Amino acid sequence: MNTLDLLRTDTEKLRKKAYAVMKEAVGEKIYYRGLLEFSNICARDCSYCGIRKSNKSITRFRLGKEEIMNAALWCAGEGYGSLVLQSGERSDRHFVRFVDDVVRAIKKESVSEELPRGLGITLSCGEQSRETYQTWFNAGAHRYLLRIETTDPVLFSKIHPASISLQRRKACLVDLKDIGYQVGTGVMIGLPGQSVEDLARDIDFFREYDVDMIGMGPYIPHRDTPMRDSKAGSIELSLKMVSAVRISMRNINIAATSALQAIDPMGRERALDFGANIIMPLVTPTRVRKHYRLYDGKPCANEQAADCSLCLSKRIKGTGREIGFNEWGDSKHWRY
Repeated sequence: MNTLDLLRTDTEKLRKKAYAVMKEAVGEKIYYRGLLEFSNICARDCSYCGIRKSNKSITRFRLGKEEIMNAALWCAGEGYGSLVLQSGERSDRHFVRFVDDVVRAIKKESVSEELPRGLGITLSCGEQSRETYQTWFNAGAHRYLLRIETTDPVLFSKIHPASISLQRRKACLVDLKDIGYQVGTGVMIGLPGQSVEDLARDIDFFREYDVDMIGMGPYIPHRDTPMRDSKAGSIELSLKMVSAVRISMRNINIAATSALQAIDPMGRERALDFGANIIMPLVTPTRVRKHYRLYDGKPCANEQAADCSLCLSKRIKGTGREIGFNEWGDSKHWRY
């Protein structure tokens, strides 16, 4: 069955198939990635994004090394096997060196009996030069998430400034794969003007570029962007995308993203039932969470990291699945 046919399949039938594929290919265990948003300073001006350069309504921040280390070591102490360091996009020398320094420190300080290799580290810091990607890989980061957002050239150009090229984004994914990263990407589901056929081609792209991880969710507008009046994507189509990707790519890692919870209170749990196997509890300090809003309605904005951890544990317990504490949970697709 091709990807378009999958997306047109009955939702419940698709869910059952995807769960069976997940169970066989990667197992039912769920892996945590503590999500630390360490800066909302961004040099880009994407039309859909709440931290875009032109948005003057938000307070810009950058966490210092000590605060980042505190959050990282808290994750390690809680049994999270991995950490995601996410930021707005910058490529200046100071930023590159700062990330390099932080990654090295986390790898060194998070080693313990429970985590003999330290925390697994995923970076999500946008497009960078191959040299920068190599620098961060050498420092100890071994996963990188760079969302393509859409593979349709016309749609891509509508939501990005002229300075951002679809071909450049693709080239970055190739560089990351060549260097040795586990490569993640993803799309927004329900963008204005997007068709089911577009989404099917997105999945074909994931296969063509042989990615290891997927992080995607519904498009949700932000009030301080040019796309503020656009309609949000649907939960049903978003969940069908999770299942279609699971069936198409079998042993990759797929995240149940917070954007799903923003449009459905049980969105993340439902995604787990549709074939996702990664959860990213928010560990960004509460004092700055409200300033890192890529879209309106972001969940958990006023909670402490411990609150998110407790809440998610209860939610996952309700699904009957096990959490892989103190495990990196690397993509089986990348391994094999």
